[in-house]
Amino acid sequence: MFPNSTGAAQDGRSMFNRHFRPTLKKAGLPRIRFHDLRHTCASLLLQAGVPVTVVSKMLGHASAKMTLDVYAHVMPEALDEAADTMEAVLLRADAKAVEQA
Repeated sequence: MFPNSTGAAQDGRSMFNRHFRPTLKKAGLPRIRFHDLRHTCASLLLQAGVPVTVVSKMLGHASAKMTLDVYAHVMPEALDEAADTMEAVLLRADAKAVEQA
C-alpha cells in the first residue's frame, strides 16, 4: 500500500517514523497509533449511516457481528432513529386502521 522508492513494500516502522508521525505533528494533531486510523474510519462510516455489513467487509471482519461488538458504542443515534422510524410506521398503521373503521 505504501511502496518505498524502489517500489518494494516499505518497512512499517520506517513509514510510521519518517512519514506518519511528522505528518501528524505538522498538522498539529495528537500522536496516535497508525491502527487508530482504522478505528476512526470505521466509526465515521457507521455514524454516517453506512451499513454495518459494508463496513465489516471493508475492515476484513469475519462477520458483521464482530464489527457490531467492537463499534456498537458509536451508533447510539441509530437506535434513536430506529425507534423514531418504528413509531412513525405504527402511527401510520394506526391512522389507516382508524380510517378503515
